[in-house]
Amino acid sequence: MITPRKILVTGASGYVGGRLVRTLVDEKFDVRILVRDRNKVKGQSWASSVEISEGSAENRIDLDAALAGIHTAYYLLHSINLGPNFHDIEAQMARDFAQAAEAAGVLQIVYLGGIANDVNISKHLASRARTGTELASTSVPVLELRAGIIIGSGSASFEMLRHLTHRLPIMTTPKWVMNRTHPIAIRDVLYYLKNAAELTTPVGKVFDIGGPEVLTYADMMQKFAKLSGLKKRWIIKVPVLTPGLSSLWIGLVTPVPTALARPLVGSLISEVVADPQKSIDGLIPPPHEGLTDVATAINLALSKITEHHVETRWSDATSPTAPWQKAQGDPEWAGETILRDHREVITEVSREKVWRQIEGIGGEHGWFGSDFLWWGRGLLDRFVGGVGLRRGRRDPDYLRVGESVDFWRVEELEQGQRLKLYAEMVLPGKAWLEFSVEEVDGKTKVTQEATFYPRGLGGQLYWYAISPFHLFVFPTMLRNIVKKAAKDA
Repeated sequence: MITPRKILVTGASGYVGGRLVRTLVDEKFDVRILVRDRNKVKGQSWASSVEISEGSAENRIDLDAALAGIHTAYYLLHSINLGPNFHDIEAQMARDFAQAAEAAGVLQIVYLGGIANDVNISKHLASRARTGTELASTSVPVLELRAGIIIGSGSASFEMLRHLTHRLPIMTTPKWVMNRTHPIAIRDVLYYLKNAAELTTPVGKVFDIGGPEVLTYADMMQKFAKLSGLKKRWIIKVPVLTPGLSSLWIGLVTPVPTALARPLVGSLISEVVADPQKSIDGLIPPPHEGLTDVATAINLALSKITEHHVETRWSDATSPTAPWQKAQGDPEWAGETILRDHREVITEVSREKVWRQIEGIGGEHGWFGSDFLWWGRGLLDRFVGGVGLRRGRRDPDYLRVGESVDFWRVEELEQGQRLKLYAEMVLPGKAWLEFSVEEVDGKTKVTQEATFYPRGLGGQLYWYAISPFHLFVFPTMLRNIVKKAAKDA
């Protein structure tokens, strides 16, 4: 039997999903989320206010459990990082979800896709449209909202725009920077998604949603530069920069890795403009204060970043084959070979002061010495297809489980006591970096341990090849953590 207005949100650990859950909870909806690991969201402010269904959207048993008793199900899953066949994987996931929703008696599916009106459509946008078609392949009505570039603190599109504009006063760019786009503020996306849960009757239709302005990507960069107090950017269009080459360049210049930049750039070859014939105004009227213009959206995003109030980031989400999921439990090749670098120190500095430094590690605070070596390792990671070191942090001082810290991810966190980071860099094995602090005989004991599970001989050779760097990096890091804590005390 359907419970009135019980809501399921998939993709709750992602950029839009995490914010949507908070919005629905604030509006007193009865919310359930489907996540692979409940630890991934336990640091969220809304974690204790929702029902958590732990499982995979690719497992029918898990889907059946998550969809039981649901009135409206939000489909916010994305698989662009799953390789060249991501479009087939996305289609199958959507088809399975739709069938499970029909079997569970779900009354409404809400899906956030991408505007796909141009004849010259990218592979990425074509896949998003196909996902919507597969979701609508059963009797359950699907309300599909198609958006363009989403402007908000922490979104991949905004981070790409921000870093390109900040770091490159003179840019040689491909001709697609002159294509028209229809950006929309994250607050307006959430407005439409939230109101979709309040419709009196189910709706099965596709709607385009966009902000009040249509402009080129070059216009957006110039607008961003002006609002940031920067001089006008010189943009030189060249015909030879393909989307592939552009994504490689973006991967080097911005925190957004090449694998994620590729579909984002690919989408820009299309004119991403909302079709007035697909307007949602007749179903969900615009906000009373009107939709957010681009300048206001940029200013809001910048203020959130400056005030360290970024709620979710593009790097929060991980794909089903990403390191976060793979890291759970020992790797399949784990045996007797476990390589460690263990260090500890006793200090007079209070546990609280030391912990403050540990929790602030990475991002703008750096890695307590040897930053040039960390930078070099991050650059190497970028060259081999990894995430690199420039993802930074959501907040410079406070962490929560599941979020990224440069090329690490917070796997475990016991506030004031223990921090365990999992390495998401490209490695011939799996690596963790762990810190703990405890009080011993009135003093503070600080423990730092790097653990590596090598994969075969190559993994072992890798560890021993970089051991000379470990002999410099790890003791320096621990020593400087204590030194900085003492100085602040």
